[in-house]
Amino acid sequence: MSNVVMTLKDKVVIVTGGTKGIGLGCVQAVGTRGGRVVFCCRHEDAGRAREAELRELGIDAEWLPCDVSVEAQIIAMIQHTVDKHARLDCIINNAGWHPPAVEIDDITTEDFESLLRMNLTSTFWGCKHAVPYLRKTKGSIINMSSKVGAVGQGKAASYVTTKAGQIGLTLALALDLAPQGVRVNAVLPAGVRTPMMEAWAGTLDNPGEALAKEDANHAMGRMATIEEIGNVCAFLASDEASFVTGQAICPDGGAGLGYQRWD
Repeated sequence: MSNVVMTLKDKVVIVTGGTKGIGLGCVQAVGTRGGRVVFCCRHEDAGRAREAELRELGIDAEWLPCDVSVEAQIIAMIQHTVDKHARLDCIINNAGWHPPAVEIDDITTEDFESLLRMNLTSTFWGCKHAVPYLRKTKGSIINMSSKVGAVGQGKAASYVTTKAGQIGLTLALALDLAPQGVRVNAVLPAGVRTPMMEAWAGTLDNPGEALAKEDANHAMGRMATIEEIGNVCAFLASDEASFVTGQAICPDGGAGLGYQRWD
């Protein structure tokens, strides 16, 4: 860590869903830049194990239990963080879920509303309850949306709805909070090689083919790593991004460029 520029030194950052996937990439990126990270998940065994691994790497990380579909637990997580560190500089609303590929005919109202609560309402709660503390530090909010929230995805009507909603929430809050010194941005990755991506591919007829196709959808010929998305979020959380707000940033490896490449 001695060669790392500490661009987040002593900043206190919350990451929801931080034990694996993009959330873990965010925790690592913030922590290796000197930030103090509080991250959450629902499962104690996974949370404690990840906390120990991160601390062995010299990262100031603390795991807290939190089911982001329960507002009171989000409030408790934020309050614990502020009570312990006396400040909050950033919240990365990352926790969420991608359901199996499914046609709208087979999406029940209960399933749709449950995913809204998990992916979108939880983001709203994270923003709402963090803002009073972020005003004091002139901090920032980062909402983990998805490229599909802007361009759509087949057999994913409920998921795309939640991700598009996160973009809209980001834009609205950026306008409201800019005069108060709080920046709000969304990150819209395309394909990222995560356990959730592999689980989604597993719901299709040929998982290997699906993952290969996802790689090929990117002009760079591969999906992102969790570290690459984490680095984008670390930048947005830092003072280097002091004039960046209301942006839907797409680290997509060229997935949205359009015309097919002819090799």
